[in-house]
Amino acid sequence: MAQDVSISLGDGTTLTERAVQLIGLITVLSLAPSILVMVTSFTRIVVVLSLLRTAIGLQTAPPNAVMVSLALFLTAFIMQPTFERAYEAGISPVIEGTVELAEGFDLAAAPFREFMLEHVRETDLQLFVDLSETPAPATPQDVSLRILIPAFMISELRRAFEIGFLIYLPFVIIDMVVASILMAMGMMMLPPVVISLPFKLIFFVLVDGWQLLAGSLVRSFG
Repeated sequence: MAQDVSISLGDGTTLTERAVQLIGLITVLSLAPSILVMVTSFTRIVVVLSLLRTAIGLQTAPPNAVMVSLALFLTAFIMQPTFERAYEAGISPVIEGTVELAEGFDLAAAPFREFMLEHVRETDLQLFVDLSETPAPATPQDVSLRILIPAFMISELRRAFEIGFLIYLPFVIIDMVVASILMAMGMMMLPPVVISLPFKLIFFVLVDGWQLLAGSLVRSFG
């Protein structure tokens, strides 16, 4: 005798609703890398690491995969409290079925909103409020994400360039010293960058540059 087979879709939930929820979840997962770049510390970190490589004079070392991986792990380290709060506030209730997907998204976005508001510059935020031609929000917490996210990103780029400027200074000095010595020796045909590169590498190693840089980046979000 054939057995009855039934599929439970949840109390009061139709197949169409479940399909819409599944599509929404897949969409969010597909946009996760972009969201990671937009609303976390990743932008500042990866730009600083890229500027460091350029300042030293290296083109492909460390490789892009290594730089991005380091930026991702530093981002995960910095953002762990925010990730945990977002999961507990919005994602876990959606998985348990206690809140709808749209409400869960708003709840999960709240910790990221607080993080961005903590690090966005007021002038950048005001710029996008003016560009949006919408009434000014009563409180910073009322700012729309479409205004807050681009303001946060350009604030992060500004801070990354400020850190990059400080990173560049000692390496520029090394280049200038090497170039002056080569000119004094009459070796003007020899590219100074070729001679200064090993000195910049050993300088970065002696000052424990990776530890200093990683520590400074993490503390900059403290």
